[in-house]
Amino acid sequence: MTGDTLPKLLQEQAENSGCRRPALREKEYGLWRSFTWQEYYEHVKNFCLGMVALGLKKGDRIAIIGDNRPEWIYAELAAQCVGALPVGIYQEAVAEEVFTILDLARAKLVVVEDLEQCDKIFSLLERLPAVAYVIYHDPKGMSFYADPRLRFFPEVEALGRRYAEARPDFFALLIAATREDDGAVLCPTAGTTGGGDEKPRLALLSHGNMVQMARSLGEVDKKLAGSEFVSCLPLAWVGEQMMAVVCALLFGFTVNFPEKQESAHENVREIGPHLMFAPPRVWENLAALVQVKIKSATPGKRFVYEHCLPVGYSWADLRLQKKKPSFWEKLMYGLAFRLVFRSLQDRIGLSRLRCAYTGGGALGADTFRFFHALGVNLKQLYGLTETAGFSCAHWEGDVDSASVGKPLPGTEIKISAAGEILVRTPVLFPGYYNDKAAAGTSRDGWLHSGDAGYFNDRGHLVVVDRLHDFIMLPDGTRIAPQFIENKLKFSPYIKEAVVIGAGREYLAALISVDFETVGQWAASRRLAFTDYADLVAVPAVCEMIKDEVVGLNQSLPASLGKFILLHKELEPDDGELTWTRKVRRGHVNEKYRAMIKAMYAGFEIIDTEMMVEYQDGRSHSKSIAVKVITL
Repeated sequence: MTGDTLPKLLQEQAENSGCRRPALREKEYGLWRSFTWQEYYEHVKNFCLGMVALGLKKGDRIAIIGDNRPEWIYAELAAQCVGALPVGIYQEAVAEEVFTILDLARAKLVVVEDLEQCDKIFSLLERLPAVAYVIYHDPKGMSFYADPRLRFFPEVEALGRRYAEARPDFFALLIAATREDDGAVLCPTAGTTGGGDEKPRLALLSHGNMVQMARSLGEVDKKLAGSEFVSCLPLAWVGEQMMAVVCALLFGFTVNFPEKQESAHENVREIGPHLMFAPPRVWENLAALVQVKIKSATPGKRFVYEHCLPVGYSWADLRLQKKKPSFWEKLMYGLAFRLVFRSLQDRIGLSRLRCAYTGGGALGADTFRFFHALGVNLKQLYGLTETAGFSCAHWEGDVDSASVGKPLPGTEIKISAAGEILVRTPVLFPGYYNDKAAAGTSRDGWLHSGDAGYFNDRGHLVVVDRLHDFIMLPDGTRIAPQFIENKLKFSPYIKEAVVIGAGREYLAALISVDFETVGQWAASRRLAFTDYADLVAVPAVCEMIKDEVVGLNQSLPASLGKFILLHKELEPDDGELTWTRKVRRGHVNEKYRAMIKAMYAGFEIIDTEMMVEYQDGRSHSKSIAVKVITL
């Protein structure tokens, strides 16, 4: 497509493909529903004109909150046609986080998915005088609301159809008036913190920023019209915006929305995507799933897998090192692929995959190498919201497990004297919305990322960690905790790990286990437990995790001396992780400060209080004894 704004790309796709190809597909009530490019265009047109009838004007802001649904994208494109700015909010955000974004954006309209999000917004409306209307698209449970500011999504579309009948050429004029330097979207970001420990900001990205970045990604990897893509990541995140919205509009591939996040893996297998984009946590979960399934397989299947996996690793190492395999190596891998890897790809829904991406955080080299052993063409992407999501990528045929690849076309990267990654790109964002104090992140055209890194001998960028997250040991050694954490998370039983030890005599870690896989392990051994806290208190579970960490300790640059099995999972809802599952180190260190202090003081058992909240609003405090495990 040749358009320079997102509405123009949509118009072009509708004119070229019309009703011939599906643009969007959604699973609802167990059935997949398809929407053609013409239907996509009509929904955007009607909703846009409906919002115009409600008073939306150029320069206004609308907020969108909910799960990944076609209505989210309709609302976003509709706002852009008017010249208004859409801002996405993560679905799981608590009320105060939602208030912060709405207040910062001064949103005039809020588009919500369902009753849960509607309740959240209406609890804040007294403090948000700028909000004129709340528009919902899932009517379940909404019958008792009678507020004049509330509108049903199809009703707004009907209002738009009536508006179009009176002004038949108005929508086409709106699209024609959009310009590439107009603002396209406001993306929530923690600015230059990466770990999300500072206040949220709204990065303003123009149509030109977004479209040019999508074209750059197309130069690195050709995207084909008609390909299938499953949208699993929050649409509030700039990475998913680039893939599910901008690249889909530019290249014409079909975006599929899972029925719910809990069934996303099953839905991925049903679709069999050609393209996939997921953060490290998803790939880590898939690797853990494979390893757990193999552990519970029959002895014969386990024997074949254990003999084929080394063949896969050897093949992956050859490909990653750009070495040509011999005839014997090709033959051995072909046999291993037919015996094991093809079936595993199908089990996890990746049998039709042409290219897979990971981004939004660092993926451990072990996990990356594992998927290449299975024959999955996995590649790293690196970037920031301020650079329209991406700056570096693995180019086809030039993939490296320890790096994030080379700069994208038109992007320059250099390393400062302090080791910080600096980025200069034509798609650099204009600035943060309504936040002049944050303008200093870009100096002399170079964006200061806050990440430490270097270029390896292949010219690939290696991202080490956040500059301010490095741990200095007493002997002067600087340790990147992220590297150790990724090693730990390669275990199928460890879900999250936070390495600590700045100013201490040894490194330690806070570990949360994967409740599903560890629960299955415990159940297979008839170990009794009721909930997460009970599970991690089982002595056999503690010993099993200790054995895992001891085994991993041998491959770490600095060994762990102790670790704590946390009594709860680290969660975005509790502020411990960002919504893309990066650790908020400052928050975690502060929240568990007393526990960390007790561990380093030599305590073997730490008594703590856990607040248990029920769905009816009741809560009570529960005493928990947390065990410190010495290695």
